[in-house]
Amino acid sequence: MSEIITSGWTILDTAHEALSNAVRDLSGQDLGRPTPCAHWNVAQVVQHAAGDQLAFASSITGEPGPGYNPFEPSGTLDGSPMDLLEPSVSACAAAWATVDRDATETPVPVPPGSLKPETGAGAAALDAAVHAWDIAVATGRPSPLTPELARTLLDVARQIVEPLRQYGAYAAAIDHTGDDEVAALLRYLGRDPGWTA
Repeated sequence: MSEIITSGWTILDTAHEALSNAVRDLSGQDLGRPTPCAHWNVAQVVQHAAGDQLAFASSITGEPGPGYNPFEPSGTLDGSPMDLLEPSVSACAAAWATVDRDATETPVPVPPGSLKPETGAGAAALDAAVHAWDIAVATGRPSPLTPELARTLLDVARQIVEPLRQYGAYAAAIDHTGDDEVAALLRYLGRDPGWTA
């Protein structure tokens, strides 16, 4: 495995680590398991997550994004899951490392097309972290979401998710009165915190 590239944005680096840890050492049997993402198995979630991270990189650098539609993942991987994920996460981290924290806005692949840098890095992190959770729970691993990370990501989610629901990127929110931070984030994103395969 190549050297880990970091973005310098703590929230994004934490989410990338969570996603990489969730994908690392997946077995062939794991790839076919169902996930909290309706109609997608683990392999498809890996493809989707890798494509999304590359799309965030492409928005900043202008370099090519994923060569497939991340919202229509085939579930067929060429090589290992990490062979697909690692270059995308590295490209995203490298791109965000170039972003000026004091800039008014930076380009992103989600509506409205640009966000304040801190929010944009959080948007990339939200995508990585929630799919890390999807893969972890689908394969019987502990949740990678900590209360602190979930609290920060929920703040970001409340700023960006509503316009994305109409495109199917997130399901409708589930009532989360009284939940802890992790459950509140998952329910806001339309996920059942108690989901099991």
